[in-house]
Amino acid sequence: MEIKPIAYFRSPFSSKFGIPKQAGLVAGLEGQIVFEPEFRNPDALRGMEGFDFLWLIWEFSANRHKANSPVVRPPVLGGNEKVGVFATRSPFRPNNIGLSSVRISHIDWETPRGPVIYVKGADLMDMTPIFDIKPYVVYADSHPDARSGFVDNRKWKKLDVEISEEVERYLLLQGLAAEKIEVLKDVLAQDPRPHYQKKPHKVYGMPYEGLDIHFTVCDQTLTVVK
Repeated sequence: MEIKPIAYFRSPFSSKFGIPKQAGLVAGLEGQIVFEPEFRNPDALRGMEGFDFLWLIWEFSANRHKANSPVVRPPVLGGNEKVGVFATRSPFRPNNIGLSSVRISHIDWETPRGPVIYVKGADLMDMTPIFDIKPYVVYADSHPDARSGFVDNRKWKKLDVEISEEVERYLLLQGLAAEKIEVLKDVLAQDPRPHYQKKPHKVYGMPYEGLDIHFTVCDQTLTVVK
């Protein structure tokens, strides 16, 4: 079977560092689905405006190494326990295919790039290839009473995020709107650090909206330093 991208995702993240570890964790995080020229026919999206959520099937395109182990260390387990790769959502898989549910914000039907779908809550890096899009339907896709394995027994605790007035003023001067600063805080609260790096006072950096965000983490408090 030949598979090729139908679209690419536009995201505030130019690298995978800092991207939320699951879709929906940062509900206000915005992105765009931009179709390849041969798929820019509005008829292909006819009826989509009646749905709230979409499933995206995409490629972990930033993975440089082929998965070669049947077990992985999920971040929700602190990176210290191994479970089977097919019992996780790890990006390191035999086939680099991701699946995310995202909320439709709106559809711009007439742009120079064809119809563009604006979505929120995605966990995709900028220029991620998208292979397919399917609507989320409640009667088939929602299972509110389902068990979630080891995830049920490990509560993910958000970090407290501190951004000084000086740093916040600088972000505003750089053109980062107040609502996007709030989204940044939500992203940072998810603890973007790799699960194997938990050194207090180490300075980490990540790209966001074209800016380099540097921060430290001590105990449960993340501080943006510059």
